[in-house]
Amino acid sequence: MNTSVSTAPIVTSQIQIALGDRSYEIHVGEGLIAQQSPASCLFPLGSAALIVTNETVAAHYGLVLEQALSGHYGVVRTVVLPDGEQYKNWQSLELIFDALLRGAFDRKAVLYALGGGVIGDMTGFAAATYMRGVPFVQIPTTLLAQVDSSVGGKTAINHPLGKNMIGAFYQPRLVLCDLATLDTLPAREMSAGLAEVIKYGPIADMQFMEWLEVSIDAVLNKEPQALAHAVKRSCEIKAWVVGQDEKESGLRAILNFGHTFGHAIEAGLGYGQWLHGEGVGAGMVMAAELSFRLGLVDTSFVSRLKRLIERAGLPTRGPVLDAADNAGRYLELMRVDKKSEAGEIRFVVIDGPGKAAVRSAPDSLVREVIDACCAYGPH
Repeated sequence: MNTSVSTAPIVTSQIQIALGDRSYEIHVGEGLIAQQSPASCLFPLGSAALIVTNETVAAHYGLVLEQALSGHYGVVRTVVLPDGEQYKNWQSLELIFDALLRGAFDRKAVLYALGGGVIGDMTGFAAATYMRGVPFVQIPTTLLAQVDSSVGGKTAINHPLGKNMIGAFYQPRLVLCDLATLDTLPAREMSAGLAEVIKYGPIADMQFMEWLEVSIDAVLNKEPQALAHAVKRSCEIKAWVVGQDEKESGLRAILNFGHTFGHAIEAGLGYGQWLHGEGVGAGMVMAAELSFRLGLVDTSFVSRLKRLIERAGLPTRGPVLDAADNAGRYLELMRVDKKSEAGEIRFVVIDGPGKAAVRSAPDSLVREVIDACCAYGPH
């Protein structure tokens, strides 16, 4: 396998999400926002545009997107939300609706999600529900959003009792992954995004995992060709899965590898204490350990995945959520997970390298995994 990093200019990649009349394209390239002139614009037609962003992203890219849209829509306005997972709630959602209603935006208005996963999820949910549905475009500015949350039409807000429990499946008209927006992404956010990149190897493509083992430092250092390949391949795998199972009735659930444990970590600590990708990083180690204890993979695979997650700068041990009964607290939180059925927790496990499955497991076995994989737990 060729693992060298090319210095050639990055060519914009186009990936199709095949969903019949709801199909759309993902574009991956550098400087894509600034390149969208009225003559060449990919953006959908509409009467007006509302950009939804946060305080951090607005300072870097808000004006660039406003200028790109100004020649395309009669009215362009921006609503700036507070930055952070803890603001992915009803109160922030209401700010979007306030801007739409006060601006008298009609059904032909287009919403633009300019930000990470929080902004993308909330904008998509607002678009799905405002006037019973208006178009929206995803312009993800974090690695995590580019490789995962912006693709596939999942939209939601958090509830204190569970993450992403209130939302809708609602597809965007376009996803524009501008790699240039990652230039200002902090190192911690890059690592968090890599959790969603890493997951694609164990569940679907071991060659991609092998490439990551060689190239992870180049991706972390934002070397253009390595970064472009990581984003493109991740989007290709997700597009393939979503095209077969849009509403997570079966196959799509494998994309939640590590997320059942990870969501429990986020909710248990309080949203925003750990980044989503950090929870998923530790969660993948737990899910791999569960896979081993179910007899599906060997210890060498678990160790290999753990090393890759660690090299990405992610935690490989979960936090203690309850000193009295840590495993009990995890189980309590995981029963609220969307994959649970009649109170039975369903886990995405690795059914052999490069293949995932959704399984249940006895609470006693899950307790062993949590105790083995959490900080300060038995070793």
